Amino acid sequence: MDLLALADFTLVARHGGFGKAARAASRPKATLSRRVAELEASLGLRLFERGARDLKLTQEGRALFERAGALLTDLEETAAAIAAGGDRPRGRLRISAPLLFSQTAMGRLAAEFALRYPDVRLEVTTEDRPVDMIEEAYDLVIRVNPDADEALVGRPFLHDRLVVVASPALSRTDDAPVPAVVRGADPAESWTVTTPEGTLSIPIDPILRLSSLVMIRDAVRAEAGAARLPVSLVSRDLAAGRLVHWGDVAGSEIALWALYPSRRLLSARVSAFLDLLKRAFPQSAPEELAAYLTD
Repeated sequence: MDLLALADFTLVARHGGFGKAARAASRPKATLSRRVAELEASLGLRLFERGARDLKLTQEGRALFERAGALLTDLEETAAAIAAGGDRPRGRLRISAPLLFSQTAMGRLAAEFALRYPDVRLEVTTEDRPVDMIEEAYDLVIRVNPDADEALVGRPFLHDRLVVVASPALSRTDDAPVPAVVRGADPAESWTVTTPEGTLSIPIDPILRLSSLVMIRDAVRAEAGAARLPVSLVSRDLAAGRLVHWGDVAGSEIALWALYPSRRLLSARVSAFLDLLKRAFPQSAPEELAAYLTD
């Protein structure tokens, strides 16, 4: 495949037309049109639908643009790094991270990264939804217990688990439902926990439904009810006696993964951030994340 023709195709796709691309790159419009046509002929595919006034990517064209655009960017950055005499991280790094991890650790991690790598412009978006890395142009995503995805590779860098906790002022009996603070539309009517005495079921009465684990912890601290929360979020409260441990939630192991597209070259920026995560959490233990929390 002609890489120059591929570069011209991504230029036109990015700007949404031959005229705009020609003006942006100071290139002849006819040259761009000819090279894209040659690329379509070599692939045996139509990459654009050409209307009277607009130009739209075909399904095949969009797939090629998503993959080729990222690949060409990495090639350009690799060439620039070699020309500069090394592979020092530079450029833009876009990361998507879940809410709780962002609230507890990402601010300090981002600051350390920015100070260590001043040539990188780090952008972090906080969201729990699964993002489309290619479509939304993310370089790295952090996710909790992600589903298998053939298009992504990565590694777990932190492990956690859920425990049931409550204020010392809240008592419970074996049969009566306990007031509970739950996340969102959690339909559970009871919690199964393991204790030194064995496994037991705790019936619950959801009196509060909150969307943030930090809000849930604060409500439990205020004696609103019991809740299932990550060890990392409550370990300091347990140690200080502000909360008490009722048991470990059965089958609640949590793994935080750092994921990136497998079809891309692993850029120096992504490698540097992965190294930062490894240094921050060398044992992958919840207590290491708890150390980032402040009262």
